[in-house]
Amino acid sequence: MIGTLFRLVRSGIYGLGLISLTALPASAFDTTATAAYVIDHTTGTVLLDKNADTPLPPASMSKLMTLYMAFEAVREGRLSLTDELPVSAHAMSFGGSTMFLDTTDRVKVEDLLRGIIVLSGNDACVVIAEALSPDGTEAGFARLMTQRAQQLGMTNSTFANSSGWPQAGHLMSMRDLGLLAARLIEDFPEYYPLFAEEEYAFDGRAPSNTRNRNPVLRLGIGADGLKTGHTQEAGFGLTGSAKQGERRVIFVISGLETRQDRAREAEAIVNWSFRQFAQRQVLPAEQRIATADVWMGETPNVGLVSPQDISVLLPAGVGKVLEAEVVYIGPVEAPITKGQELGELVVKPADLPEQRFPLVAEADVPHGGFMSKVTTAALKLIEQINQGPET
Repeated sequence: MIGTLFRLVRSGIYGLGLISLTALPASAFDTTATAAYVIDHTTGTVLLDKNADTPLPPASMSKLMTLYMAFEAVREGRLSLTDELPVSAHAMSFGGSTMFLDTTDRVKVEDLLRGIIVLSGNDACVVIAEALSPDGTEAGFARLMTQRAQQLGMTNSTFANSSGWPQAGHLMSMRDLGLLAARLIEDFPEYYPLFAEEEYAFDGRAPSNTRNRNPVLRLGIGADGLKTGHTQEAGFGLTGSAKQGERRVIFVISGLETRQDRAREAEAIVNWSFRQFAQRQVLPAEQRIATADVWMGETPNVGLVSPQDISVLLPAGVGKVLEAEVVYIGPVEAPITKGQELGELVVKPADLPEQRFPLVAEADVPHGGFMSKVTTAALKLIEQINQGPET
């Protein structure tokens, strides 16, 4: 744990504190991608944001939304991994990356999921979409995709199809793709290992399309997902994730000119994310960080503690001074219950967004007795006298 020096300062109705650590600035990553978003998933710290909220054609990266909804359907019992789904003429009509399905096939859901993840099968997406669509059409499923995306907080995403095939109005932002990647990792840990599969040979019919296109899976840098994308309009893109030790990084890049550019950029971003930043424990759980003034309580103040260890992401080469504040609205009116959230610790690493952690009451503070009320009233009167008459 980093040694800390704490000093409490008050300003108006806010309690403010300074923690003295030190953080050296991290060098920014100068990406050649048109748009990019990188987040340290472990701490929620955004490391890179370049046009991250701009809706852009996502190409096959939008297949992640189809997969999310398919996983939900399996979990809810609306689909089974062993269900065999028919292939429509519409599904069979797609070019690009496919499983080479035809209308004589009935394909297991598990095979379709692998066909989407590993083979980027446009036809497999349509088969899933038509099975889950309220009206049996891909367009109907696309409307559901847009609705579900909004519910998940993806406010810059609209879907016109299930596969990312170029179509007007089919758009996602890089931040939305990062959020979707995080939800896939968190919500479906039982299926997430599928994204690390490097090869899938569906019944031997497509020997030219068996390899996962994700260029960082085989580099030994902890990469384990998620989805590439490419169209002429979108360029080359990748929604990826990598884990080293206890840290996980999620990154999204789009608009690269070549497949080789995408591979180099993805590897460089992963290496930069892990080498230039480190997660450090700042304070242990239950250690008093500050005190908050109490109004009408049995005691005049209460300790503020974190309910869990506080770890922050810091640029590499940490020294001894890091700006932080303890913020609460006070005085806090009694009664107060141990564990009641009263404020926040706001940590401000150099060149990184601030990181916020809840602070709770260290102990119960019941209502004060008669003398406490008299003392409080007297202090209030003195405060009014010191303020002087209104002018």
